[in-house]
Amino acid sequence: MKFIKPYLFAVTTLLTVSCTSQKETASLKDVYKNDFYIGAALSADQIEQKDIKVDSLIKKEFNAITAENIMKSMFTHPQKDKYDFVLSDKFVESGEKNKMFIHGHTLIWHSQLAPWMEKITDSTEMKAFMKDHITTIVSKYKGRINSWDVVNEALNDDGTLRQSVFLKALGEKYLVDAFKLAEKADPKAELYYNDYNIEEPAKRAGAIALIKRIKAEGGKVDGVGIQGHWRLQSPSIEEIEKSILEYSALGIKVAFTELDITVLPNPWDLKGADVNQKFEGNPKMNPYSEKLPDSIQTKLAERYASIFKLFLKHKDKISRVTFWGVYDGQSWLNDWPIKGRTNYPLPFDVNLKHKPAYDSILKLKNAEE
Repeated sequence: MKFIKPYLFAVTTLLTVSCTSQKETASLKDVYKNDFYIGAALSADQIEQKDIKVDSLIKKEFNAITAENIMKSMFTHPQKDKYDFVLSDKFVESGEKNKMFIHGHTLIWHSQLAPWMEKITDSTEMKAFMKDHITTIVSKYKGRINSWDVVNEALNDDGTLRQSVFLKALGEKYLVDAFKLAEKADPKAELYYNDYNIEEPAKRAGAIALIKRIKAEGGKVDGVGIQGHWRLQSPSIEEIEKSILEYSALGIKVAFTELDITVLPNPWDLKGADVNQKFEGNPKMNPYSEKLPDSIQTKLAERYASIFKLFLKHKDKISRVTFWGVYDGQSWLNDWPIKGRTNYPLPFDVNLKHKPAYDSILKLKNAEE
């Protein structure tokens, strides 16, 4: 027996070291690999891999990527007879190299249009533009980009259609046409309608009606993208769950495409992600300019835990969860809707370190095992 105890001690020590090592090397993409893709939106600098530490973090933690800005029309199609695919090529090549799920964002959106697009009023010209724009871009990446946000943010918060240049020129038909054109260009790509606040009852009803209309008229819609630009207290878990169930009932996938959680006060109780809304700042609107208090860190961690607990409950309906940014320093919420604020909406801080929010997401999977 005197030889057994040292042996057991050695085995126990080895197992302990092994378990510790596994915990240290755990990543979001690994622990959720059997549930849904875990993604991040990449900036232009990240696509060009300008920071080796950020690049390493992206490869370790995520298995899906979205381009934060560079595939929007003002960048890919700056002039009527000119396309620019330099950065989008690098984005796709990076995703392929790292065996990631690649999502294209976005084909038809009223915002961040090239100036020449905003001037189109004639229906024939708009129809020609949409055909050329969608066909050229989707065909170029056929078989390489796995899914697309075909139409982005076509609804007002009350569920009615937004008076965009597309709606004004073509009427509601533009929605169906966009999905038909994308399917024709790449029949195997997954096609999504993407929007913010569509977990709220009125806008959710509008999105459901929109998706039903597109499908009824022969358009292919594979999924809905709920952006998830949320707050510490809202929307409620109950409304998010209702949304998952109601969209899934349409026979489509549900993705959370731009997830972040603001910890800062919102002017005028602002909701959503309308990039055109901006407000003047004051010190009360930037309360954590130096660091986030532990009490708020805890609330953020609890909020992420409750959200991911719900996601796991409905993992059979959810295709992808993508954070809108890799780390806090990159987040668009530092400048929206008030420029120059310091926000803390993501699981990684400005130094690329895990926050309690990150740990809370990982612990949910540890509890399952």
